[in-house]
Amino acid sequence: MKKFHIALLAVVCLLLAIGSIAVATDHRGAAPASPIYGVTIPDGYRQWELIAPAQEAAPLDELRAVVGNEVAIQAYRDGALPFPDGTVLVKLAWKHVQSPEFEPASIPGAATTVQVMVKDSKKYAATGGWGFGRFVGGQPADEAQHRTCLACHQARVKNHDLVFTRWAP
Repeated sequence: MKKFHIALLAVVCLLLAIGSIAVATDHRGAAPASPIYGVTIPDGYRQWELIAPAQEAAPLDELRAVVGNEVAIQAYRDGALPFPDGTVLVKLAWKHVQSPEFEPASIPGAATTVQVMVKDSKKYAATGGWGFGRFVGGQPADEAQHRTCLACHQARVKNHDLVFTRWAP
């Protein structure tokens, strides 16, 4: 009988441990996705390699950095156009602020947006193979803002596979 109680206790502990893992996994829930495209902010993107920095003039007045996953980095290194499926580009943007320590320098101020482009030529066939996501404070912008993505990219960078960012040597 004592062995039975020990075995039962072990099974109960195991089930509680498995339940805790399941609850911890489900508690976070699904990542918020952009309307229209269903794009999410990729896990670990802050550790991705820098493709290029940029400065956006008024009225936005932002400092920006574009990073890419391994597929994107290899495509840039190879000069591959169109970008291959699996390419993911993430643009981080901050308000442009003058450095308090060194007057000629700029520093990032408050974060403004995280913008994501995902290349999947089948899933996003109707939008040039790209899905778009624009996030403010980790939440997707509204559908109206997402409706402007494709038109802007088509009007300005149609001949560069809809991608503005160029590789910074």
